[in-house]
Amino acid sequence: MNYYLSKIMLYHHIHKMSREGHSISRISMELGLNWRTVKRMLSMDERAFTQELERGRTREKVLDAYEGFVREKLSLHPETPAAQLHDWPKEYHAGFPRVSQKTVFNFVQYVRDKHNIPRTDPVREYMAVEELPYGQQGQADFGFYNMRTTTGKIKKVQFFTFVLSRSRHKYVIFSDSPFTCELLVYAHERAFKFTGGVPREVVYDQDRLMMVSENLGDIILTGAFRSYVRQRGINTWSCRKADPESKGKVENVVKYVKRNFLYNRYYRDLETLNDQTVAWLHRTANNLPHGTTGKVPREELDTEQAFLSPWYPVAIPPPEYPVHAVRRDNTISWKSNLYSVPLGTYKGPGTTVTIKPSAEGITVLGVQGNLLCVHRISPLKGQKIILTDHKRDKSTAIAEMMESFAAMMPDHDAALAWIKIVKDSKPRYIRDQVQSLVETVSTLELQVTAATLEYCVAHGINGAADFKAVSAKLQGQSKKRETKVIRMNPLGGGRIAGADIQPDRSDIADYDDLLEKF
Repeated sequence: MNYYLSKIMLYHHIHKMSREGHSISRISMELGLNWRTVKRMLSMDERAFTQELERGRTREKVLDAYEGFVREKLSLHPETPAAQLHDWPKEYHAGFPRVSQKTVFNFVQYVRDKHNIPRTDPVREYMAVEELPYGQQGQADFGFYNMRTTTGKIKKVQFFTFVLSRSRHKYVIFSDSPFTCELLVYAHERAFKFTGGVPREVVYDQDRLMMVSENLGDIILTGAFRSYVRQRGINTWSCRKADPESKGKVENVVKYVKRNFLYNRYYRDLETLNDQTVAWLHRTANNLPHGTTGKVPREELDTEQAFLSPWYPVAIPPPEYPVHAVRRDNTISWKSNLYSVPLGTYKGPGTTVTIKPSAEGITVLGVQGNLLCVHRISPLKGQKIILTDHKRDKSTAIAEMMESFAAMMPDHDAALAWIKIVKDSKPRYIRDQVQSLVETVSTLELQVTAATLEYCVAHGINGAADFKAVSAKLQGQSKKRETKVIRMNPLGGGRIAGADIQPDRSDIADYDDLLEKF
């Protein structure tokens, strides 16, 4: 639709809603406009609004010089977004002015309307999916919702949903804290018990609680969840987010829970909410005809249960404790507070630790499972809990390690001076550097060690990995220079063939006769 005509229609629609008694906030919410825009349009008569539009059409634009370029790109690629058209002119035109993204967006819309180049996004085609056999599949997903408490505050709750693909029988369980792998397994068990059986396969979203990564289509499960599904004997497969053909049934359940059960419901406590959920499942969710199948899920479950594997309690695998990032200041965030870890724990971006919670506090474990520290949980929020020991400089131990390394070298003073340079260039990794150097030097000959150190000092090489590479190179050259010795009388007592051969000798008279001919 022409930009000018659409603005006129919008203007009349806003005035029509105002005459019907709608407030400015209601109109802005209904049309997705800023309330200031609605207020400005209501304050103008039709003549003034038309004149404003005409001024906008004839006013010179900052990007008018690039209209031809934008038109050409849009003609070739109508689906190109305005964000990309903000970057392309910078690549081809050095003098492109500094303008906001909104300015570029408005200009692109202007060019589209002026030259009738609508945006054509690729449309995904869908086919109806045949109903699966009874007992074949279940689908699981997560959702969250902000509920209003009885005291007027906002409480964020999270929930796990499970639905049998054929009968559409549903189960929902809520949590007032983020789902952990342990809680996820518990939710599965409650769902299977509520359903009265276990399907042959379960479809999931690619959630971090269950999937570690996706390796070219091969889904890698987390250790705890892999142990559980193996024990349960179910097959799992994952699909991408918002994929209606793969797990649209459970995505519809998530929306159903929000719109039918949670809407305008007050939060008292978690136990009450889960009791209300079970009552709603029996009363409404599983007791009314399904909108697609036209059948009652509770009645369909009676048929499907014969095809499900019987449910029986299983031993739940040990919990997989959460992994948290270490901040630059050697602290970790837990339950709205910051807790310290030993100085030097942070090794750069991506440094993580494992937190093992308990009733008394939290235990912080390193990457190798080694104990780093133990904290008591503060009942307050926004606190920074720092143990005094964590602020102590452990440089004494580092100095001893550096001295031990220097003692292994032929030139103690030169080695100590060099390792201090390594520490200055890599202060956070000096412990690892020294350990690697000690491991390398312990396998070298003194001559190669001395030559390697001399080379590193002369060429400004300050790292354990480079030291090891240089030593390997020099060691290889040393072996090439070694002379091969052939033993003529081995210990076995035998003599090598040809060892007793005497070379022929020339007579001096032969040379005299040869010289007389010249």
